[in-house]
Amino acid sequence: MFAIVRTGGKQYRVAAGDKIVVEKLDGEAGSSVTLGDVLLAGEGSELKPTDGLTVSAEIVAQAKGEKVIVFKKRRRHNYRRKNGHRQNHTILKITAIGAQEEKKKAAPKAKKADAAPATAEAPAAEA
Repeated sequence: MFAIVRTGGKQYRVAAGDKIVVEKLDGEAGSSVTLGDVLLAGEGSELKPTDGLTVSAEIVAQAKGEKVIVFKKRRRHNYRRKNGHRQNHTILKITAIGAQEEKKKAAPKAKKADAAPATAEAPAAEA
């Protein structure tokens, strides 16, 4: 099964076991990451629905890319600037492509919800 995911403003075609280099993501080597922005998924030539589909990956390493030299020059003005840049990358290993497990959220604590049982107990005590 393959999927097209979007992260860092770019799109990647991934399958289980693939290693990809993406823009820097938070996390340390060995931790797992979930990529939720799945654009397309399929198996062979068949396409599958992407509703609730996620791609789970493991961070292999945080690294820097190759150095890019930025050189600016304006001729006949004695203007030259030389700069270098190394972009931060994250190397991911795709572990699975599957449906997202829905986690049950705890009920939010609201003041109105706490006050309602107190008023319900008061009439019962009077009767």
